Amino acid sequence: MNTLFVLSAILFLLMAIIGGGKGVRSFLAIFFNFGVLIVFIIIMNDPNVNLIILTIVACTVISCINLFYINGWNTKTKTAFISSVFTTVLLLFFIIIVTNKAMIQGFGGEEIEELSMFSLYIGIDFVKVGAAVIIMSTIGAIIDTAISISSPMREIHYHHPSISRTDLFSSGLSIGRDILGTSTNTLFFAFFGGYLALLIWFKDLSYSLGEIVNSKIFSAEMITILCAGIGVTLVIPITSWITAFFLVKTNKNNETIDERL
Repeated sequence: MNTLFVLSAILFLLMAIIGGGKGVRSFLAIFFNFGVLIVFIIIMNDPNVNLIILTIVACTVISCINLFYINGWNTKTKTAFISSVFTTVLLLFFIIIVTNKAMIQGFGGEEIEELSMFSLYIGIDFVKVGAAVIIMSTIGAIIDTAISISSPMREIHYHHPSISRTDLFSSGLSIGRDILGTSTNTLFFAFFGGYLALLIWFKDLSYSLGEIVNSKIFSAEMITILCAGIGVTLVIPITSWITAFFLVKTNKNNETIDERL
């Protein structure tokens, strides 16, 4: 407990000194996001709850916290929010199909012995649970990519207000290509590092490479990584188009108002 408090205090001081007010809000946002996840987990145990709607609502709340609370209400956060929610909805329905076809929901054969004392008839759709887990693991990267594209696009439009929508969209795609590689690698190493113990477990079970690849647990984690990469890749053109459309449209509306005046 003391170690957690000391590390939290060090993190808070560093974020406050380096990030100022935004750093403090970012620190508080960690606990707000944690609270959303706790409430999400509690509610999703209710068999009568629609997990798809619950996941969309939870992702929307998390997007609001990470965009509007930290960065304020402005053009870049609004376009990043719309892009994040739209991408999340598309990815969610895609993941449901993949989870159902790949049959990665539920527990693997390696876990049956540990769960044999419990009843598996809990009345929850594990296909939707699996999809919700993947989305909640990906939403942070989607939001980060969206704001990383909309923010520089807003700066480009600010310094070049006469830029066309096509050129601004191309600039957004160019920015997205630069961060795509690092974002996908970050996702890969984050998931891979978090599940390094899984590979050690497979080693203790003396699994061959083929058995590891065909294991439900390993396949579920790899599908999570791949779907997260798809989400990060998909949000790039969506954010670029929405931001370019919104900024250029706003600029034209302002010019029309000025001409009338």
